[in-house]
Amino acid sequence: MLANFLPTFVLFLREGLEASMIVSILLTSLRQLKMTRYNTSVWLGVGLALLGSFAVAALLKTVSSLFSPDFLSIFKTVTYFIAVVIITWMTFWVQHHSRTLKQELTAQASAASSGFALGLLAFSTVGREGIETAIFTLAFAFQADTQILLLGALLGVLVAIALGVLIYRFGYRLNYRIFFRVMGILLLVMAAGLFSNFIQGAQDAGWITFGTTQVWDTSSIDWLSENKSIIGSLLHIFTGYTENTSILQIIGFVVYLAIAGSFFWRMTRNQKRSLPSATPEQAATLKG
Repeated sequence: MLANFLPTFVLFLREGLEASMIVSILLTSLRQLKMTRYNTSVWLGVGLALLGSFAVAALLKTVSSLFSPDFLSIFKTVTYFIAVVIITWMTFWVQHHSRTLKQELTAQASAASSGFALGLLAFSTVGREGIETAIFTLAFAFQADTQILLLGALLGVLVAIALGVLIYRFGYRLNYRIFFRVMGILLLVMAAGLFSNFIQGAQDAGWITFGTTQVWDTSSIDWLSENKSIIGSLLHIFTGYTENTSILQIIGFVVYLAIAGSFFWRMTRNQKRSLPSATPEQAATLKG
């Protein structure tokens, strides 16, 4: 249960806090611009974005349940690849725009001339995060019990909301730089695991015909079983470990993590090391 719970908890905590920061920036901008009468429009846009994201996730899961076993296998493999692309793009996009996000959102809020425009701005920014998260979560749903995954997602969102309220309402200080760096590293490791799963699916489908030599067979070791033990499940979720792992899966995991990790380290290294913990008004640009 713990192994299935953690991935979506981490993912939704990170994305939930990121969405909370976006909302905080918008509300702070409206307060500074003396446009607080449009706060309701922002919250309406956020609510619709969340509903839309959950609807997309439910639709994808429902549609996938209707597929034949052979087509479902192909769909899973493609989903793994898309999830890897999304999480990689999402992590580096956030890092690249971390310094200018507050200015960009403030400028867009200033240019908005109506409640509808501000609601649409909130809907598009939060909705983008939500849809990306929904697709990434679907990849995990193919590997674990859906109800436990949803529990992890729900608790992740609740913790993110609680942190958002503490920060915005009560001035709680959180070091965004360290938080999002740690979350980014965890998500890149999980993305490497999904890339390993993609390689396994591609080999099973015959799309990749090389590197199929098995490195190990741990199917007879109960405590390493990806379905029967916590250790095996954690390794499967976070690293793509399987009881019958091919050499290409290991190479793919290591190569992806080496390349993505190197770029991520170089980008985060360039951030100011002395940036303090802050409230959204002071540190909304520290997402990376």
